[in-house]
Amino acid sequence: MTTNPIVFVETWMNNQCSSEEDFLTLKQQMEFDSMLPIAEAALHLGAESLLQHVQSNLTTPEQYVLDIVRLRIENRDGLLEHVEEALSICTSKEHRDVHLEGRLRMERGLIRFENGDYEGAESDLTWAETRLKSVSKASRDHDLALLNKAAFHSSRGEDLMALQVYGDISRDGGHAHETIAISRIGASRIHLSLGHQFDAARHAWNAHKHSILSSQTLLALESGSLFIEICLPHIDQKAERMRIQIEQTQPRDAGQELPQLSVPMKDIHDVFNWCISNVQQPISGEHRPDLQALVRIALHLDKLDSIEFILAHPAQADDIQLAALCMTVVQ
Repeated sequence: MTTNPIVFVETWMNNQCSSEEDFLTLKQQMEFDSMLPIAEAALHLGAESLLQHVQSNLTTPEQYVLDIVRLRIENRDGLLEHVEEALSICTSKEHRDVHLEGRLRMERGLIRFENGDYEGAESDLTWAETRLKSVSKASRDHDLALLNKAAFHSSRGEDLMALQVYGDISRDGGHAHETIAISRIGASRIHLSLGHQFDAARHAWNAHKHSILSSQTLLALESGSLFIEICLPHIDQKAERMRIQIEQTQPRDAGQELPQLSVPMKDIHDVFNWCISNVQQPISGEHRPDLQALVRIALHLDKLDSIEFILAHPAQADDIQLAALCMTVVQ
């Protein structure tokens, strides 16, 4: 069985399902405590026929949450008012739902942040994460609450607090691989800004591996490229493989000397080859940092032949920086 709502919706669409019987059959094949994630995925992917069947399976508070998702997608006004109304519904005696209360407090926190109410945003995001941790730890909504809380601290320049939140997303704590990957990319960039090269590389490596496990190719490309760029100045053929170094890593005491980064070329080549094999083609797209990174890395590794599909057609690149980089390399 799967608990991935995207799989549910894609199966529905690929099999051209439409009837109530189709819906009930698919529902029996897959395991979900609530139909709300299915409804949200159907809304995002445009599966209107599925959405019609799912909505009758939603509770009143879930209907309100789905309406909020729709308002966000359509960028319509009145979002805060709708969240407040939904909160009053799911905290009422008749429709009490403590999980959705946490979800809605998270939504309100994000709106408050967008409106510049940072104190109110922090209060709501912290409350939501605490509530969701208590009622559904490592669930989809709890993972989102953690990532939103970390993003809030990062946006406020509170990098150490963001790192602390990322640290709460344990690799063996039942969190989704995608959540772990996103948290490790964030942690890697913070450690890099602090000059902690080993920790930055360690987190980028873990992000790359968990991105692959979650089938998130773009995340895997981003984290893989980040890992290589961090490690290029620290190549040492005598170094242990990165996976072994990570397994041997122990928590450090305050004031303890930072470990030095050294990585064997084999690790860099393995990650680079994976990225080349999985990069999205063609090279169109206005923002392609993945391709920019691969060009820089291939130049450093003297592997320009492996990115010929990029260098041969710079005029096809919509990303101006990528086009300029390609022109510089081929001259």
